[in-house]
Amino acid sequence: MGNLDIKLKVDATGLSCPLPILKATQAIRTVASGELIEVVATDPGSVKDFAAWAGSTGNALVESDSADGKYRFVFRHK
Repeated sequence: MGNLDIKLKVDATGLSCPLPILKATQAIRTVASGELIEVVATDPGSVKDFAAWAGSTGNALVESDSADGKYRFVFRHK
């Protein structure tokens, strides 16, 4: 994990698809272009879902990792 300037953190733990994606979509609209949001989810499917979401929306997946059943993603708003 780097020292990133996260503007907004989104807690999507306990939510199943498509709710983590919906929460991320709503959140990223509230930050300026170039700013970062962090999403934490517990749905294992979120790994593939967020990779596809980043590709389809143009928001860059800057960092991702997982530990203890939680998946963490950092996106840069396009």
